[in-house]
Amino acid sequence: MKTPEKMPQGSEEFIAEQRKILSENSECANSSYNLGVALMQKGELDEAIDAFNDAIANSGRMFEGHVNLGYIYFKKGDMERVVAANQRAVEIEPRYARGYANLGFAYLQMLKAEEAIGALKKAIELNPDIVQAWSNLVNAYLQKDDVKEAIETGEKLVEMAPDFALGHNNLASAYYNNEDYKKAIEHVDKAISLGFKAHPEFLKKLAPHRAD
Repeated sequence: MKTPEKMPQGSEEFIAEQRKILSENSECANSSYNLGVALMQKGELDEAIDAFNDAIANSGRMFEGHVNLGYIYFKKGDMERVVAANQRAVEIEPRYARGYANLGFAYLQMLKAEEAIGALKKAIELNPDIVQAWSNLVNAYLQKDDVKEAIETGEKLVEMAPDFALGHNNLASAYYNNEDYKKAIEHVDKAISLGFKAHPEFLKKLAPHRAD
């Protein structure tokens, strides 16, 4: 999932400023949201949750608040809440591609391949440039044992983003599952050349095929 934005000024000063505004107007959704972002960046996640919930309560269209709640729940490992938060975000803003990308990622972690594929395809439809959505879609197809679609998706990804190391690694996995070891080696080596640290077990499985 994409890391949320950072606040532009010193966090302590910024937090104090937002709290002062809220002491004078407790229903200021923007200040609650800004406070939530600053607290989240400091790692004060429970306090950030409270701030984002206040922002949401005081603004009917605070979809960003739901997105950031999703990010916090991801950090906490609560994928059910990641899904719930991002579902609410895309209900409010149906053309928010990253909300669907986040949903797809969460479903992937929950081993819900069909749901992941649906969400990730929607993300790509809305914004074809989200390379992580393409990469996760490759993994979702592999999770579903649809190797053909995984390869086709992975090839589109590396054509669009030839220097995206993770894309090459995931495509290597797809080719390995298709028993095309030459292509698997080609793409894992490309991933490594781009700085990716391939899994040692995967490299061990490919090693006997390097002499072929």
